[in-house]
Amino acid sequence: MPKVKFMDEGKEIEVEAGANLRRAALANGIQLYPGIHRFLNCRGLAQCGSCMVLLKNGSGANASRKGLLETLRLSLGWAAIGHEGEARLACQTRVEGDLEVRTRPEFNWFGFAKK
Repeated sequence: MPKVKFMDEGKEIEVEAGANLRRAALANGIQLYPGIHRFLNCRGLAQCGSCMVLLKNGSGANASRKGLLETLRLSLGWAAIGHEGEARLACQTRVEGDLEVRTRPEFNWFGFAKK
């Protein structure tokens, strides 16, 4: 079974191959949403982009390919600037192998990651 390591939380979980990253994280107590988005989000429909995560250390090869909705959502916002290769929406990502994930990445107003 694939392992998902949540780097900021220091937690590693095992999931079934093909598991939805958002559902797996929330089921294991991993908070994906920053601030008010904890309560106001699209519930996994790829509309808000607030569940964006960064797949680190080349682990993106172990995730499903980006679909049309995810590609559009990420391209409409400024949050993924500078992280195009590793930014994903957790709600649209299927785990196909071991992943290393940074949750709730912080961004400044110009869209470049602070951490």
